[in-house]
Amino acid sequence: MKLHQIISHLEALAPPVYQESYDNSGLQVGLPDAEISGILIALDFTEAVLEEAESRNCNLIVAHHPLLFKGLKRISDTTATERMVWQAIQKGIHLYAIHTNLDNMAHGVSRMLADKLGLQNPRVLVPQKGVLSKLHTYVPHKDAPQVLDALFAAGAGHVGDYSECSYQLSGTGTFRPSENTDPTIGTAGGPREAVPETRIEVLVPKHLESKVLQALFRAHPYEKVAYDLMELSNANQHQGIGMIGELPQPEEVPVFLQRVKTALNTGCIRYTEISGKHIRKVAVCGGSGAGFLGAAVRAGADAYVTGDFKYHEFFDAEGRILIADVGHWESEQYTTELLVSYLRKKLPNFAVHSAGSITNPVRYFH
Repeated sequence: MKLHQIISHLEALAPPVYQESYDNSGLQVGLPDAEISGILIALDFTEAVLEEAESRNCNLIVAHHPLLFKGLKRISDTTATERMVWQAIQKGIHLYAIHTNLDNMAHGVSRMLADKLGLQNPRVLVPQKGVLSKLHTYVPHKDAPQVLDALFAAGAGHVGDYSECSYQLSGTGTFRPSENTDPTIGTAGGPREAVPETRIEVLVPKHLESKVLQALFRAHPYEKVAYDLMELSNANQHQGIGMIGELPQPEEVPVFLQRVKTALNTGCIRYTEISGKHIRKVAVCGGSGAGFLGAAVRAGADAYVTGDFKYHEFFDAEGRILIADVGHWESEQYTTELLVSYLRKKLPNFAVHSAGSITNPVRYFH
């Protein structure tokens, strides 16, 4: 199987267009047309993971965290990153990262964390903005159904859990064909035409804009299609960072912390005091989630489970919410399980393995 075929499955799961501006998801090292013998899934690219891939005849490593965040001035053995790139090239092992684009998926990293903690009714904590557009186009009345069908088939018209959503207005469109045209209605060089038309409005997710426009151009009867595609400031409530949900029953703080420790098998939990309060509503964020504490508070969460809080950031809890810092690796460890499960379903007759190497650089002394 070619690498680009596997990448197409990964990018259907988490389109790269949804990664954060600072990120560098995607193909790190390799050639899209290369033949892939097996896939190893890991949280990080490390030399141990590279050796494991080679020993298991996997010439593709898919990791959550990118190896390359910034440009390299040389490929040598001065740094671990340089060594990894050099060794990967020498061994013919391709490297692909699926990072904040997967973080921003409602079925992604934080959803796995919510499920492991047993949260009910999980929903996005911080919906992503700038990822929706609205398409307006103008079609003769009789052709509106076929154009709508094409737009819906291409992925337009979703509003939450509803599909095939549109708004239609009737009006009159005018145009005058020049001598260089081949008009569907009227004649080249002829007089101005007035045509009863339907104005169609549909929502389009960012990653499907090109596909939807191609479908529009194929289905529309006109030689030149009039349309507007406008980016919306609306947040996509079904896509973004973090999740929030409820425990089946309220729990005292020690009981809740034990739930977290057991579910995540973490060496320790750094947490804040919260007096006289049971835990029922819980927000989670895989990775470094300190920046979204305010969102968790505004959402009414009793507890916020994430990683990488700095000392002074714990003060921001102000007794309103329990911060439970479980560690970066611990909060994202089940990402490998997510990716293995997904790729095995998409590639049932292909070798997809979960790395046995523990890439967590942090150790705990008990």
